[in-house]
Amino acid sequence: MYCDWIGSATLAFILFILAAVGDWLDGYLARKWQQVTTFGKLMDALIDKIMVMGLVIALVGSAQFVPEPKHEIAIALTLITLCREFMVTGMRMVAAAKGVIVSADSGGKSKTLTQLIALGFLLGAPMIGRDLAHLIGQNCDASTAVIQHIGEYIFILGTVLAVWSGWRYISKFRSVVFAS
Repeated sequence: MYCDWIGSATLAFILFILAAVGDWLDGYLARKWQQVTTFGKLMDALIDKIMVMGLVIALVGSAQFVPEPKHEIAIALTLITLCREFMVTGMRMVAAAKGVIVSADSGGKSKTLTQLIALGFLLGAPMIGRDLAHLIGQNCDASTAVIQHIGEYIFILGTVLAVWSGWRYISKFRSVVFAS
């Protein structure tokens, strides 16, 4: 169940945008001021996963993410992405125990950016459908449906990128992870 008071969807959207911009700004400033650390590399990737997957699980659990009859597809895409995240995080932990730091590469960053954009659309749909519609006193169902569909398609793309980048990580670091 999700909160349905007027303004809650807008608040969720604003908080999400602030968190995403804050995450980007943190990385940008760390690079600009040459304050990149091993801890920062590992924690940034972990926090990205917690933010994205936590929000996706909450949305899928509320059935707001993708309404019936496509809800089962959303669950499957979420589970695929979640498995990838556990696999890559586990691989990073094993590599770190062996003194090898596996930081995010361009594929992982593209995956995360795609997921964040998808979540922006998926959080924007109820903001427009409920909050804006209430504010202007008009039905915004057509706009809401378009924004929802765009978010769904981008999330599918994010899942494809998750699998692809996960494969790249495993291929690149399998000798480190599986070496005795």
